[in-house]
Amino acid sequence: MGFSKEELQAQYGRTVPDLVGPGCRLLFVGINPGLWTAATQTHFAYPGNRFYPALHRADITPRPIDPAAGMSDDDRIMFIDLGLGITNIVRRATARADELAKEEFVDGGARLTGFVEEWGPKVVAIAGLGAYRTAFGRPNAKKGMQDDRIGNAEVWLTGNPSGLNAHETVDTLAEQFRTIAERAGVV
Repeated sequence: MGFSKEELQAQYGRTVPDLVGPGCRLLFVGINPGLWTAATQTHFAYPGNRFYPALHRADITPRPIDPAAGMSDDDRIMFIDLGLGITNIVRRATARADELAKEEFVDGGARLTGFVEEWGPKVVAIAGLGAYRTAFGRPNAKKGMQDDRIGNAEVWLTGNPSGLNAHETVDTLAEQFRTIAERAGVV
């Protein structure tokens, strides 16, 4: 499945529903939806994104998920049944995260705090160091477990799974995700 430039441009500002349900133990948090994600209404959906391949490589999901055309209902049910969830710091879709204002990150951090308190995951894994640093006023935060918590949840920072991030691979992300999933008790 593909989208024309015009179809993707029409996605600016759209939101993507959070993927979360009862029993969420591990909440993954993206920076904000990209245009492909908004078009498919599936988090981390852009072809080449390493999120779902890394989850499978880490043995967190029992089967591969190919979200590029949108997650199936069965995929969504499986994800929630595994105790996994996904949301974003900023809900507004853009082509690039650098199109977002600092205030959007700060407001998103406050929204995320309420969201975590509502759903009560054991662990929150944020895939975006810069977004976390800005949203929570932690300019020196580094990858790994943070000293701070959001609600009662441990906070972990992971590499960004975007195919544009040359610093991470499916294997390096899988290693991070596996450690985090063990902490959350989902593997």
